[in-house]
Amino acid sequence: MKHALTIAGSDCSGGAGIQADLKTFAAHGVYGMSVIVSVVAENTERVISIEDISPKVICDQIDAVFTDIEVDAVKVGMLSGIEQMHAVADKLAQYRPQHIVIDPVMVAKGGCALMQPEALETMKRDILPLADILTPNLPEAEALTGLSIRRDKDMQKAAQMMMDLGAKSVVIKGGHLTGEEAADVLFDGKSFMTFVSPRIDTKNTHGTGCTFSPAIAANLANGMARAEAVKAAKRYITGAIAHALPIGHGHGPTHHFYSLYKKGGFEGMTR
Repeated sequence: MKHALTIAGSDCSGGAGIQADLKTFAAHGVYGMSVIVSVVAENTERVISIEDISPKVICDQIDAVFTDIEVDAVKVGMLSGIEQMHAVADKLAQYRPQHIVIDPVMVAKGGCALMQPEALETMKRDILPLADILTPNLPEAEALTGLSIRRDKDMQKAAQMMMDLGAKSVVIKGGHLTGEEAADVLFDGKSFMTFVSPRIDTKNTHGTGCTFSPAIAANLANGMARAEAVKAAKRYITGAIAHALPIGHGHGPTHHFYSLYKKGGFEGMTR
């Protein structure tokens, strides 16, 4: 069994962050480990409060994992501030894991900021160059590049700009665009690949980014090439959204184990 580590915030409602990452790792047959950088009191409707973990404890958590257990892939999610970013960047530079997927989380589904605005330049300078695959959604890509992204050519230009910032490859998620299909664009420095799926009419999309990026990391840990890992993750997140759970009063979570439940004969638990 391969091992994957998530470095991110904790979502007490279970739909995003560390909790979504660990569920996704498990759904892909990967042993999951976690480093919590922020504790987020949130649910399907709102973020109530955020408590950042000290840089020392972040570093201690990373040391605890890497000095004892082999890490085949790392997913990095919410990094709220400059101190947290420095701690994570320094430790990843020290241990140099083979695969790093970075989801530059900036805003929660309900609209609350999860990254301090003054940390944007640190994200661009210190975190993006660590990414084997960077997975911004459209608002995050716009923040990182300063572009207004409205069509495929804009996505391609933004991907190139983020490659210029140091990322080895970039997947821009097109879920915020309109149309009958949701298209994600992967740029590996040489060519563009587009992955398309039907757009699913549902409000239950809490944690979609925190499901897509760890799926890519798990696929990389399991030996897939980058394009293959992204394609399989796209298929997985599409199914998870199609079977999303109507939990809570706001944006319900995706269903990380829909396929497992179906195969196990628990069809009634796929929704």
